[in-house]
Amino acid sequence: MSMSDNVKGLLALRGKKQIQLAESFGMSKQTMGNKMARNSWSGNDLAKVASFCGCKLAFLLPDGQQIILNPEDKEDKEI
Repeated sequence: MSMSDNVKGLLALRGKKQIQLAESFGMSKQTMGNKMARNSWSGNDLAKVASFCGCKLAFLLPDGQQIILNPEDKEDKEI
C-alpha cells in the first residue's frame, strides 16, 4: 500500500475530504491530486495530515517510548 493510499484511508476514517486537506495545505485540489498521484510526502507533510485529521504521527519504540512529529517543528537552519 502506498503512502497516498494510507493518507486516503485516514481521510476516509476521519470523514475528511481531499479538497479539505488541499485547503489546509494552502494548495488547489489539482495540486493535491498530483501530490497523491506522485506519492510525494515529506515527514512534515505527513505530520500536517495527521494534525488535520486530529491524529499524531509518531515513532513508537519497542520499550514504549514515543517520539511525536509535529508539523510546527522547524528544521534547524544553517547560519
